[in-house]
Amino acid sequence: MNRFERNFGFKGEAKLRYLDGEVQVITPGEFVRCAVTGQTIPLDELRYWSVALQEPYVDAATSLKRVRETAGQVKST
Repeated sequence: MNRFERNFGFKGEAKLRYLDGEVQVITPGEFVRCAVTGQTIPLDELRYWSVALQEPYVDAATSLKRVRETAGQVKST
């Protein structure tokens, strides 16, 4: 999501497509859930995700943990 694409007034969980360096909003909302911990992540605080796995992470340590868990499982297209 770039700085011009905002979702003011939408409640609930958003559905996103995770791209290199940005996200695309599929279903508007105010947060996503970390794929590892289940914690909610407000969209304006989302910094870590996997393009290959299409999932968000709450922080860098959680992202690294997931990379280690899935090493060798992700196939590039």
